[in-house]
Amino acid sequence: MGQKKIKITELYIYPIKSLRPLSVPTAQLRREGLQYDRRFMLLKVEADGQYKNIQTAYFPECTLFYQALDDDHVVVTYRIPEKPLIDPPPPEQRTALRVPLNPSIDGLEVVDIKLFGSNTVAYRMDDPYNAWFSACFGYSAVLVYIGNNRRPVLAHSPKPEPQQQRDSWFSSITSFIPLPYYHQSQAKHEPTGLTFNEAAPFLLTSKASLRDVSARLPEGKTMDMIKFRPNIVVDEVPHDDEKPGPLNAWDEDFWAELLVHGSHRLALTANCARCISINIDYDTGRPAEGEMGSVLKKLMKDRRVDAGNKWSPIFGRYAFLLPPPLSKNGTNSEEGELVADIAVGDEVKVTRCTSERDVWAWPK
Repeated sequence: MGQKKIKITELYIYPIKSLRPLSVPTAQLRREGLQYDRRFMLLKVEADGQYKNIQTAYFPECTLFYQALDDDHVVVTYRIPEKPLIDPPPPEQRTALRVPLNPSIDGLEVVDIKLFGSNTVAYRMDDPYNAWFSACFGYSAVLVYIGNNRRPVLAHSPKPEPQQQRDSWFSSITSFIPLPYYHQSQAKHEPTGLTFNEAAPFLLTSKASLRDVSARLPEGKTMDMIKFRPNIVVDEVPHDDEKPGPLNAWDEDFWAELLVHGSHRLALTANCARCISINIDYDTGRPAEGEMGSVLKKLMKDRRVDAGNKWSPIFGRYAFLLPPPLSKNGTNSEEGELVADIAVGDEVKVTRCTSERDVWAWPK
């Protein structure tokens, strides 16, 4: 009987942050996140003209917006729930909006953004986009694009490996950790930071842990992974003649490094604390009722396992892309840009674990 394997079973990107995820069969890992992931974000225009980040936890109506890729655009549609949030529904809710993935920023207003305590500037898209979202939401909203700007990583960057590792490893890891002796020859590895992902480029989750969550629900009810908003989902995939084996719920709490497809390395550096967003009913755009509206409370009982985030249950791990081991596979450009192609079905090996869970240290 052969050894059972862990594989990628799902990949998700969120071109516009907080809307429904887009399931993709393949994706490109970059230092700042998956290609096309969270490069746009929506802001609510408050009565005083100030902007408020539109995030799923506080704006559950975001889950009624679907995203799809069409060539060089993201196509956004709105699914009117059985009980509409706006009655009668505006005509825009029955139309599609095409947003270019790489819009021109010429002449666009610059907007200050603070997300998860990490600052950047973004570009306010033109009014046709903002008018469509405002009509669908029922309040004034604007769409912003991050362009080439990035947000600093404030904690949990991967730690450099021992000095004997090859220079390319050292130069790439400095993309995440500022060093006083960082020299000019490393310019091609300057920090890229984050887009509109919150604390790390990637979020990885396990279906074994999802099954544990579903087991807490009444018979016939299951938890949908998209409510945890991951990028990379893994599960054990046995051979046809084998039974599911040793991948247990919450094993990932102790994973420190993974090898994907034999060449792409991911450093898992922090736990993802959960909030009321996992209680949302994605079909109604409202907080769920009954047992599905108490998932967060159910996890509170035994998943508050991070001493640095002691009031929040943990599900999933934040991850960073590392240079490949002992080869240049995964550095796919002449300039040495760190990228890696992955796909559903790729094998994942756990190459390093920790004896204790990481402790959350992001600045308050």
